[in-house]
Amino acid sequence: MGFVFLFDLICTINTVISILNKTRITYFLVFLSIIFLGILSRKISFIPLWIGDFLYAVMIYFLVRIFLPFKNAFAIAFLSLLICYGIEFLQLYQADWIVALRKTLFGRYVLGQGFLWEDILAYTFGILAVFVFETITLNYFNQKSV
Repeated sequence: MGFVFLFDLICTINTVISILNKTRITYFLVFLSIIFLGILSRKISFIPLWIGDFLYAVMIYFLVRIFLPFKNAFAIAFLSLLICYGIEFLQLYQADWIVALRKTLFGRYVLGQGFLWEDILAYTFGILAVFVFETITLNYFNQKSV
């Protein structure tokens, strides 16, 4: 059930992005929507926890897109994966100052609480899904406009 919802959501988002011609404003609006959905996914008990991590990776992808809207999708996906993996592996670092930061709302949402290999897997699938859907959607609209 959750995967079909994510598939439809990503297809819809990519359609909107293609139609609005890859502007930073569009990416920012999608970014905010993904943040909302990610927080909502943590508040609804029947949604599996990996959905939030999946959406976190999608959010990072669109955050990178805001700053690099005209880079190719592969470069954005690669950079997004590096950021996600970097944040996850940073959770292995347990200095007092970063542990204190992780106890704040911001630190909990941005830096996470603890390292999990499942998170790495969810990030990988999130980036892979948004990369594939964006590539397919953009190719479809580019062929249609020719």
